[in-house]
Amino acid sequence: MTGPAADALTPSAMVVLQDRPVVGFTKWLADGLRLCSETRRGLQIVTGPDSRITVPLRLVLTSPNSHWVVRADGGYYDGLSGVPLVWDGAGFVTDPQARTYAPAYTTAPSEPVGAQLTVTFRVRYTSETGIGTATEEICTALTGGPPAGWGTAEPATDVWRRERLSELFWSRGAEATWLTIVGAGATPAVGTLLVSKTGEVVEEAVTIVVGYADPRDVPVAELPGLLGGIAAGRHLISLFTQLGNGRADLTTVPRWLGPPGPIGMAVGGAVSEAPGIPAQRIGDARSPAVWYMLGDGRQQEGWQRYEQLTRHLQGGF
Repeated sequence: MTGPAADALTPSAMVVLQDRPVVGFTKWLADGLRLCSETRRGLQIVTGPDSRITVPLRLVLTSPNSHWVVRADGGYYDGLSGVPLVWDGAGFVTDPQARTYAPAYTTAPSEPVGAQLTVTFRVRYTSETGIGTATEEICTALTGGPPAGWGTAEPATDVWRRERLSELFWSRGAEATWLTIVGAGATPAVGTLLVSKTGEVVEEAVTIVVGYADPRDVPVAELPGLLGGIAAGRHLISLFTQLGNGRADLTTVPRWLGPPGPIGMAVGGAVSEAPGIPAQRIGDARSPAVWYMLGDGRQQEGWQRYEQLTRHLQGGF
């Protein structure tokens, strides 16, 4: 078995030490993740308490048995959840004796905290539609410009041209292709794009995170109009938006910054309105969709409306 070097490679985990201020999802780590996927291992990145990680790396570390392992106070904790971790001989696992968060996780950050808007969506279209069109529309709507670049790892060094995305995807025999994207507009944006194909249908699964130094600049009320165009001319499976505290540069610190809150959710097709949840039609006659307003991203009551909405939608199918 060949693959990238690791600081520890066990039957259940690949452990990599990263002592640097910002840790990104480099090509080296992308190769490591590929090996982990093939061998059913978890990817575990170990850093100090002052390190930060990028959006793409944060997203891949949510897979099973993967952790952002932070060294602090003579022990370890998960930088995304604050749960104390211990080494069990084969990897870092949740400390069974822990009853609370790690103290370093609950320490208030010293740097300014802004807001991060996260938009996650899935769309389907025919093979004739340009790959990346939906991603480009969303990025332009939220940041004022299309993505600047893309890549199979970080940094995203390829200049954004949708035809290049299509060339890569089809040259791989339409195998599922995961990419990083970075915005070019006045507002910073970073995300990931997964393209896959079933039969004659191509699907994009995208997560875009947009950073704001001032939380008051987040266009919460305008989101249905800004994002509604994604439903026109294609099959929108779902779209979900939430708002959380975070650095405007879109890196993540291993600290508790408060829970994110939902803003809205859109679902494609002839779905019905949910009692008690404000809704409006988006899309067009050929590709209808409904936007459900769940909250302003600051009130946790929005999660109750989200649960109510998902129950309603599940009951309708």
